[in-house]
Amino acid sequence: MTLTAAGSAVRGGAGFAVHDPATGEVVGTVPDATAQQALAAVDAAVAAGPAWAAAAPRHRSEVLRRAFELLVARTDEVAALITAENGKAAADARAEVAYAAEFLRWYSEEAVRVPGRLSRAPGGGNEVLVRHRPIGVVALVTPWNFPAAMATRKLAPALAAGCTAVLKPAEQTPLTALLLADLLTEAGVPAGAVGVVTTSSPGPVVDAVLHHPAVRMLSFTGSTEVGKVLLRTAADRVLKCAMELGGNAPFLVLDDADVDAALEGAVVAKMRNGGQACTAANRFYVDRRVAGEFTRGLVERMAAVRTGPGSDPATGCGPLVDRASVRKVERLVADAVARGARVLTGGEAPAGPGSFYLPTVLADVPPGAAVLREEVFGPVAPIVVVDGEEEAVAAANDTAHGLVSYVYSKDLARALRVGERLEAGMVAVNRGLVSDPAAPFGGVKESGLGREGSSEGLLEYTETTYLATSW
Repeated sequence: MTLTAAGSAVRGGAGFAVHDPATGEVVGTVPDATAQQALAAVDAAVAAGPAWAAAAPRHRSEVLRRAFELLVARTDEVAALITAENGKAAADARAEVAYAAEFLRWYSEEAVRVPGRLSRAPGGGNEVLVRHRPIGVVALVTPWNFPAAMATRKLAPALAAGCTAVLKPAEQTPLTALLLADLLTEAGVPAGAVGVVTTSSPGPVVDAVLHHPAVRMLSFTGSTEVGKVLLRTAADRVLKCAMELGGNAPFLVLDDADVDAALEGAVVAKMRNGGQACTAANRFYVDRRVAGEFTRGLVERMAAVRTGPGSDPATGCGPLVDRASVRKVERLVADAVARGARVLTGGEAPAGPGSFYLPTVLADVPPGAAVLREEVFGPVAPIVVVDGEEEAVAAANDTAHGLVSYVYSKDLARALRVGERLEAGMVAVNRGLVSDPAAPFGGVKESGLGREGSSEGLLEYTETTYLATSW
């Protein structure tokens, strides 16, 4: 199958194949855009910009609401497409569609609530009028792990604010982005306002887009390493940047935790999308007094997760996105074992086609192990036994990243105190899931700049302007 997006300036020409990571089979082909074609998509967004920015907020709201309804109505179709090109289990794919749709609904409501302010200057000489105007054409770069949700998390606030956009999805999962663009067009987004540029050469294409004189902002979700490169490129034109980068999430189980609840949350935090999430629990710091019970329970639960093609309803863990991802996980596990860690379950890639890796629990993981320093992006749970709250917090904060942390304690006041000491943009207290379209999503340190979701996510796509006046 070949898909193109209505409203996209990139059509026809050379293409590249998209593969099912569970089988390696080709599931579709998409246009392989050049830098010049990407610039044409920017030009189309420029042409569509003034009318969309001038549209009544209520009109933009209703368009996004229709897009929400269309996406919900086509949940099965979109989820199947996500599973085909991403590999995630069917239940995870359906959950992603629901999550993606919620960004459209949330920002359909926020579109009519862009704030402003009128106040008198303290000196009394003039009035201060503050407005938030759409920033203009925005460049959006999204990853493969949540091909629908990461696109709507950026497109919905951009459109709600009155911006037009050029979206470059990951080359592993472009089909979902193209289908979303068609849904937006069906909902009433004008031609050219959302251009989807699919390419197997993301570096030159994104570089060209960021140097187009009309582009005023970059929103990127991906690795910290790539984010740093894009920040340097964006600096050439002093572009506003919103960066949702890598994570290395600690999962703290304190001595007074409800262990059953912690285990339930651990599986959710670790195994969502097979561990291929920036919010995935990456390191488990468990107090010695509950470590035995927690470890036994986690091994039992992880061993029970069925690995297989995402299209199989019984599958709990689909494939990793490609063989390179499997090799990375194998390297991290091998390094931990070489340093003295023990594999309690899993620890290998099963034979056969597809890029699978078994759900894995590691015990006795030493502090220097790479699996504690790098983002795993796979179904591996390394457990480190700690003695007390202070040691747990110190270990949790010993990273350059700070996207999300998890903490479990029956004492809510204690959990909140610990949460405030954790160096993270988001903290889940007695929960294995933190993301919500109504909440500000983002990290500190090398995990990013700015916030997505909530009202803050819309303001990222605006410029604050001040008018001095008097009457």
